[in-house]
Amino acid sequence: MKTIKTRHIIPLAALIALLITAGCSTEKNTAQSRWWHSFNARYNTYYNGTLAYIDGSLEKENGNKDNFTEMIPLYTVGNKDSRELGKSNFDRAIEKSQKAIKLHSIKKRPQWTKSRKKTEKDIEWLNRKEYNPFLWKAWMLMGRSQFMKGSFDEAASTFAYMSRLYSTQPAIYGRARAWLAKCYIEEGWIYDAEDVITKIKRDSLHWRAVKEWDYTYADYYIHTGRYAEAIPYLRKVIKHEMRRKQRARQWYLMGQLEAELGHKENAYKAFKRVIRLNPPYELEFNARIAMSEVMAGTQSKKMIRRLKRMAASDNNKDYLDQVYYAIGNIYMLQKDTANAIAAYEKGNTKSTRNGIEKGVLLLTLGDIYWDKEDYSNAGRCYGEAIGLLDKERDDYEQLSERSKVLDELVPYTDAVHLQDSLQALAKMPEKERNEAIDRVIEALKKKEKEERDAQAELDAQQQMAQQGGMGNMNNTNNMTNNATDKSGKWYFYNPTAVSQGKATFQKMWGRRENVDDWQRVNKTVVSLDNNPAEMTDEMRDSIAAAEAAADSLENVMDSAQNNPHKREYYLKQIPFTEEQVAESNKIIEDGLFHAGIIFKDKLDNLTLSEKTLRRLTDSYPDFENMDEAFYHLYLLYSRRQDKTQANIFLDKLKRSYPKSQWTILLSDPYFEENAKFGEHIEDSLYAATYNAFKAGKYEEVSTNTSLSAKRFPLGANRDKFIFIGGLSKLNSGDSNGCLTDMQEVVSKYPQSDVSPMAGMIINGVKAGRQLRGGKFDIGDVWEHRSVVLSDSDSIAARKFIAERNTDFTFMMVYSPDSLNENKLLFELARFNFSNFIVRNFDIVIDELNGMHRMMVSGFRNYDEALQYARQLYKNQQVMKLAQKGRAIIISDSNIELLGTQYSYNDYDKFYEQHFVPLRISTVRLLTEPSTIEFEKPDNGEGGETDGLYNGGVIEEGLYINDDQPATGEADSGISIPVEPENTPATGSQDDNTIAIPVEEEKAGGNADDGGIVIPDMQQNNATNNGNAQQGTTQTDNNSFMIEPEPQTDQPATQDSQGFEISTDVYDTNANGNAAGSQTQQGNAQTDVMTDAVEPQKQPEQPQQTKQPVPAVPQKEEPAANDTDELIFDFGDDTGTGNSNANSSTNNNNGNDSNNKQNGYDLEDEYYDLDGF
Repeated sequence: MKTIKTRHIIPLAALIALLITAGCSTEKNTAQSRWWHSFNARYNTYYNGTLAYIDGSLEKENGNKDNFTEMIPLYTVGNKDSRELGKSNFDRAIEKSQKAIKLHSIKKRPQWTKSRKKTEKDIEWLNRKEYNPFLWKAWMLMGRSQFMKGSFDEAASTFAYMSRLYSTQPAIYGRARAWLAKCYIEEGWIYDAEDVITKIKRDSLHWRAVKEWDYTYADYYIHTGRYAEAIPYLRKVIKHEMRRKQRARQWYLMGQLEAELGHKENAYKAFKRVIRLNPPYELEFNARIAMSEVMAGTQSKKMIRRLKRMAASDNNKDYLDQVYYAIGNIYMLQKDTANAIAAYEKGNTKSTRNGIEKGVLLLTLGDIYWDKEDYSNAGRCYGEAIGLLDKERDDYEQLSERSKVLDELVPYTDAVHLQDSLQALAKMPEKERNEAIDRVIEALKKKEKEERDAQAELDAQQQMAQQGGMGNMNNTNNMTNNATDKSGKWYFYNPTAVSQGKATFQKMWGRRENVDDWQRVNKTVVSLDNNPAEMTDEMRDSIAAAEAAADSLENVMDSAQNNPHKREYYLKQIPFTEEQVAESNKIIEDGLFHAGIIFKDKLDNLTLSEKTLRRLTDSYPDFENMDEAFYHLYLLYSRRQDKTQANIFLDKLKRSYPKSQWTILLSDPYFEENAKFGEHIEDSLYAATYNAFKAGKYEEVSTNTSLSAKRFPLGANRDKFIFIGGLSKLNSGDSNGCLTDMQEVVSKYPQSDVSPMAGMIINGVKAGRQLRGGKFDIGDVWEHRSVVLSDSDSIAARKFIAERNTDFTFMMVYSPDSLNENKLLFELARFNFSNFIVRNFDIVIDELNGMHRMMVSGFRNYDEALQYARQLYKNQQVMKLAQKGRAIIISDSNIELLGTQYSYNDYDKFYEQHFVPLRISTVRLLTEPSTIEFEKPDNGEGGETDGLYNGGVIEEGLYINDDQPATGEADSGISIPVEPENTPATGSQDDNTIAIPVEEEKAGGNADDGGIVIPDMQQNNATNNGNAQQGTTQTDNNSFMIEPEPQTDQPATQDSQGFEISTDVYDTNANGNAAGSQTQQGNAQTDVMTDAVEPQKQPEQPQQTKQPVPAVPQKEEPAANDTDELIFDFGDDTGTGNSNANSSTNNNNGNDSNNKQNGYDLEDEYYDLDGF
């Protein structure tokens, strides 16, 4: 008996479940379907997405490392080193959000009784683009996840589309616009953010969006440096913040803002608030340091004592660089430079982390030495700091330039200082000399002992860490010797480890340019001999002698003369004999000469340059380059406007060195003109020479080249003159002269831009190729090939392939300086996201021969790529940005030949011959996913794995029409062209076709409940138009509406295989009554192409005096054409389509006021996301 009941109950339950879910399809818009899809989206895909989002946010919060030496960002994603944290979880949240939107989006309008009156709220509700009252949270989750993982361009596209989708709902619209502005701010697009902020200020802001805009305004004013305006909004943000750790960070940021404005007491109170919140130790420590610094002006001694106590604590042994940096800053406020330098140096010595904090300390110390003209110590500090600091710092460029100059200067000044010291020791009595040497030896031993102790302590800490005995100390210790950091990054993704490697390399080799063969002095691109020569007997003997010397080095090291701990080691270096003194003087002469020129030309320190060069000319009259020293002194005094001294050295130069090149140069009647305008004259001469070369005027080229050699022998364009001169000789038949000039370019100017091309010509001749003249434009990149004279037979045999059904790529080729590459990338990504949601097109930027190529891949054949290109051409924003580039459609197999074997113009000819004549498929190929998986769900509404496709946001609606012109681009919306349907009203849509949803824009007005009022519109009843042809009608908001074909009024029906789109057009009179409507059957579609509509500013309304009424389900009166029986309130202000609409409007207004007065919003998505 029990078995019989179970056997009947199970099929009955399954049948009931099937009937319920079958009635809740997204193709229907009833109370049941809205409730079902809201419920399913909330507790299925969206719930899983929120869990992933929370996990990712926790990972980012716990792993975030702020740079407390500068202003910390409001959002942790603003830290580039922390941006990758939680990325996998955020990707999962995005995937779940997309799935919720795909499965539960309701685009179809609900049915409405035509005889029933419509209120303004009903009209607004009926003109929505999304009827699932919960789905906006899925959109918000997707955009926030993209934002938190650092994909600000993707997030901006999501929020821009979301603001358009919910343009009739002010609360959601305001939130979306706030996040859009934040995306622009974090991306660095301040002008775009200002545009969004300016437009939102013109409209009344819904109270539910105020919280999000507080965050936005605070972030905006901080990024723009308007700290006084940021502070009030930041205080509101702190009140809104639900996470304790984030609130502590925000109070620290508040303290930084107050300190920048000079409000020391307010800053002190803000930092004190940080400590009260019991934040992580690093944040607490930095707050205490900041408290000491802001109060140092009035309580300096007390603050220094407090900092020294912090330095003595074992908990702070890894933060000693910051402690002593703060002590040094306090001394600098007191103008006590000596104690400040001592504190900074001690912090440098005690530092264990080699992080950005040490880099800032060294930068500050280097600046002090720079101002004191102690360039040796300044170079030491700068050289180590440059590997520890971020390249995007505002002062990094200055640091880099100073470091380069000091790398060149310091070897000369150190050499002079060393030789002066050695000569002074040589002149000392033996007793004093030995005492001085002993002091040096003692200092060396002390330094070595300190280094050994530090290394032993570090080894002990590492050993204890491996044994798990470090306790809490190990939590804050950065073990940078490991190949990976705590987040599991590889060595080269660990900036601290990389900086340590750079510092070690620079200690061994100095600062080197990142080029091939960096260890070679002469980096010419031409090999003097292709075949390595065999070693001679003399070379073998030399190598053997060197090896023998190396083998005996260990034995020699034990001798006193090679032991730095013995006096003999130093006595050996002191010049006692006349020969040794003469050799030492040569070193001093060379150092003084080069140092004086660097002081004058690169440091603009004329005083120090004069002192150095005058010592050279006065103390060392036998210097071999004395004529050049006189020349530089003449220039120095001329810059000082000291004509008397300048003429003295000019006379010395002419009298002592009449045939010197510097005498000839100063005797040139054009010298003064060249000194003032020589750079511009030479540039103009080169431009004329280049134009003459392109025009084939080789005699003019030869004349100008000779003039350049005579008048500008040391000019900046001399290498280019020689190169063009050699090419002109080739066209005149002088191939040997051409090769001679190419050799001169390679040997004298190996770092020149034209040196590689000259080397290719020489290598080609050595390979047996013949030089031939010809006209060509070396600036024409479209004719450029990188494989010309040295291509192999295998490469030469390859040709373009005219294959149609293979993978294709659409690319835009452009000069990197000709357009805004970041803006173009964003607009292209937004175009792809908004128009091809079911396809994933990858965007990659690479560089070839100095040109950048933005490539869109993922096309399965030529037809798809061409359809994409045609639709992209209609996007005015993208085309305006890319107007200086060239668009190319090319197969993946042909890309590798482009720019190497063949030029871009070669491919254009090939394309016109083989691809242009092809007939293109009229099937909408890009509306189909690249991969299709069919899975039949167990019930009517899929669960976590249900749905036709997995992946991006998929919506039902219209096809894209390539024949329609693109509309004007709004700042937040994407214009979608519409293709009119030619199928009959009862036709079906293919199951596998994914289409873009209908988005009708309605002008906003005023409502007494904070909603949108639909203004009067002229009646466009299709019934009155008879059998009028379909066309476009200009509407009041300057948009174009494609009118559907006229059909008889009848209830909309649903085809078994298609999606039903209702195309009712409501026109109202002044009283809000419906003037007419039209329903189109089957898949007939209507679209309004317009810019993103923003809610109009609402005039102030008198305050409601009636008591708030809770929102409760309303009993709906039966309607002939409405099948709704149940009403569920999700708090989204949606109308229900019943006769009690006016009452519903008033009740909702009461609820809205009540929530506002209570100060909380139960629909706030922050509650779903655990405060993140």
